[in-house]
Amino acid sequence: MKKFLTGAVIFLLMSAAAYAGGYRIALQGQKQLAMGHTGVAVINSSELAFFNPAGLTFLEDSFTSSVGMNLVYSNIVFQNERYGWYTESESPVSTPFNAYASFKINEWASVGMAVYTPYGSSVEYPTNWEGSHLINEISLAAIFFQPTLSVKLTDKLSIGGGAILVSGSVDFTRNLDRSTTNVEGERLGVNINQSGITAWGYNLGLMFRPTTAFTLGVNYRSEIIVDAEEGEADFRNIPSNLQGQFSDGTFNASLPLPAELTFGASYQVNEKWLLAVDINRVFWDVYQSLDVEFSNGLVSENPRNYKNSTSYRFGMQYKANERFTLRGGYYFDESPIQSRYFAPETPRNDSNNFTGGLTFNLSEHFAIDASFLYIHFDEVNESYDFYQENGQNVSFGGTYKNNAFIPGLGVTYRL
Repeated sequence: MKKFLTGAVIFLLMSAAAYAGGYRIALQGQKQLAMGHTGVAVINSSELAFFNPAGLTFLEDSFTSSVGMNLVYSNIVFQNERYGWYTESESPVSTPFNAYASFKINEWASVGMAVYTPYGSSVEYPTNWEGSHLINEISLAAIFFQPTLSVKLTDKLSIGGGAILVSGSVDFTRNLDRSTTNVEGERLGVNINQSGITAWGYNLGLMFRPTTAFTLGVNYRSEIIVDAEEGEADFRNIPSNLQGQFSDGTFNASLPLPAELTFGASYQVNEKWLLAVDINRVFWDVYQSLDVEFSNGLVSENPRNYKNSTSYRFGMQYKANERFTLRGGYYFDESPIQSRYFAPETPRNDSNNFTGGLTFNLSEHFAIDASFLYIHFDEVNESYDFYQENGQNVSFGGTYKNNAFIPGLGVTYRL
C-alpha cells in the first residue's frame, strides 16, 4: 500500500512536467500559431517577446500589444482488446491565454512584457476505470511573467532577453491501487494538490537581418527547476486500521522543466508573401527520474527516462489587402516519451499539427487575430511498466488514440 501511495504522487508530478514539455501544446500567440507556431525570425507583433525578444527593436510601431486566448478541446481514447477495455477521457475545455506588449524607447532599444501559459492541462477519466490506480483526474496550470529588454547592436543585428517568473498550481486524484475497498465497498483514493508554486528562469534571443527580406533568429529558454514544497496529500475512504499509515500529510519534490533552443529563418518573397521555418529542440534528457519525500517518512524514486525531442515548423503569410492577412502552417512534433513509459495522463506519441488563421484590421490601431490548430497524434500501442504492487512491477497498457482541436482569438493594438 505504501508503494501505491508513492506511485500516486509520482504520477502527479510526472504529469506536471510531461505536459509542460513532452505534452505541451504550443499556443503562445495567435499570429504565430496560425503560421505553424513559427516566429523566431518573424517580425510582425509583440508576440516576439516570447518567440525572440531580440526582434522587438525591429518593430516599426512605437507601441504594440496583443492579447489572446485559446480553447483546447482534447480527446483520449484507450483500448485494450485482450481484456475488452475501452475508455474515453472526459477532459474539460482548457483556456490558455497570452498577453504581450512592446514599447520602443528609441531607435536602438525597446522594452517588453510577456504573460503566457505554456503549461496547462485538464484530463479526467471515468471513476474506477481500468487505469484509475494511475489517474482519475489532473488539473495543471502555470503562468509565466517575462519582462524583456531588446537592444540593436547594429542596423542588422540585435539581442534581447529577460527573466522568467513561473507561478503554478496542480491538483491530482487517483485510486490507491487496482482493487482495494473499505467495508462499504468504496475504493481507496488520494488527492494531492498545491498552489502558489514559484520558480525562476530566463530567455535570450538574437536576430540578424542581412537584408530587408531575409531574417535569421535564435532563441534559448533556460531550464527551470520547480520545487514543490509542503504540498497537501488528502486520502479518502481509508479504513480505520490504515489511517495511521495513510494519514493526511505533505510532500516535497523538485521538477526540471527542460531548456529549449530554437533556430528560425523567414523570407519576404514579395509584398504579399512571407515564408518562415523554425526548428525547436527540447532537452528532455534532464528528466530521468523523480524523487518524492513525504511528511510520514516515505521516500520514493521513479524512472522517467525521457529523451530529447525536436519540432519542425513551417509557416506562411499572405497579405490579401489592407484589411485581411491570411496565414497557414504545419509542424511535426516528436514525443520525448520512450517505450514502456506511456502513462494514461501523458499518452503522447509523435504528432502532426495543422494550423491556420487570419488578421482583420478594424482600423489603423486595432486588429482581430484568429487561429486554429488541429493535432493528430500517431496511434500507439504502449504501456507503463513501473507501477508496483506487492513488490512487483505491474504493466498497464493498450492502444491510445488522441487528438485536439484548438481555436483561438486575440486583439492587437498598436500606435
